[in-house]
Amino acid sequence: MAQPTRRVVIAIDGPAGAGKSSLARRLADRLGFTYVDSGAMYRAVALWAVRQHLDPSDRHRMEQLARAAEIELAAGQRVVLNGEDVTEAIRTAEIGKLASVVAAIPGVRRALVDKQRAFATRTSVIMEGRDIGTVVFPEADVKIFLDADPQVRIQRRLLDFRQQGEATPPETIAAQIRERDQRDRTRAEAPLTQGPDAVYIDSSGLSLDEVEERILKLVRARVTNGKDFS
Repeated sequence: MAQPTRRVVIAIDGPAGAGKSSLARRLADRLGFTYVDSGAMYRAVALWAVRQHLDPSDRHRMEQLARAAEIELAAGQRVVLNGEDVTEAIRTAEIGKLASVVAAIPGVRRALVDKQRAFATRTSVIMEGRDIGTVVFPEADVKIFLDADPQVRIQRRLLDFRQQGEATPPETIAAQIRERDQRDRTRAEAPLTQGPDAVYIDSSGLSLDEVEERILKLVRARVTNGKDFS
């Protein structure tokens, strides 16, 4: 594999259900980069808030919690919160919904952005979320805005929940995605938006392999001087 001689940042933004997480994991494995799941970090803070019986409307306490949280992204895509593996615990529908509320708190976002930037000082990273290319890493080497038709995103999220053993009705998932989109796009702090220099990819009719190859072409052109990855 042709490896870059410097630390590289690939930023993937987009709405819920667009396929960001699956794609970022595959690319990280392919390139040998560290996958930084920003959503998992917000979910970890949300989980801790639930365990501490904190009211998310208490923004000061929530920011304190986010700054105090010791979040590690371990091998095998494991998420460790304060020394505990919480990979499965953060993936429930309840925590996902609360994470969206937590992510709208400016102080929490600032705290986690600091942690996210710290990862990139140590290694090349692939990071996905809602504001990676616009706020967290505006100078990222490659920026992608990954989107998909709302119905496609609903079906993908439904499949995710079924694989986790959660029988969530499709209409509930549709309502959650609409609510999440509205909150992400209209929040005052770092709203979801496509950066002017981000490459737009609609994944609705594409396989993961096809989307991966499109992004790898961009990486080859901008990072490895056209050299291929094996």
